[in-house]
Amino acid sequence: MKTLTALFTASLIAITASIAQARDLGPDEALRLRDAGTIVSFEKLNATALTKHPGSTITETELEEEYGKYIYQVEMRDPQGVEWDLELDAVSGQVLKDHQDT
Repeated sequence: MKTLTALFTASLIAITASIAQARDLGPDEALRLRDAGTIVSFEKLNATALTKHPGSTITETELEEEYGKYIYQVEMRDPQGVEWDLELDAVSGQVLKDHQDT
C-alpha cells in the first residue's frame, strides 16, 4: 500500500510540475513578441502548418511558453474530416509535433 501511495504522489507531483511549466500567452503579449521579431509571424506559422496537411482548415491556434520556449499550437481539420494537432517552435517555425487528434 505504501508503494501505491508513493507512486500516486510522485505521479501527482509530476503532473502538477508539467502544468506549471506551460503558460498561455494572451493576444497582447503574442503581438508584442511578433512585433519585436522574437517569434515568427502567425501567417508564416499557419502556412507551415498548412503545408503539412494541404487543403486543411485551421480551427484553433494558441501560443504558449513551455520551459522557456515559445510553442505555437495549431488544430486543423483536413478535407476528409480528420483532425490534426501540430506544435511549432514559434521562434524558428520548425514543426515539433504533427499527430492525428484522437
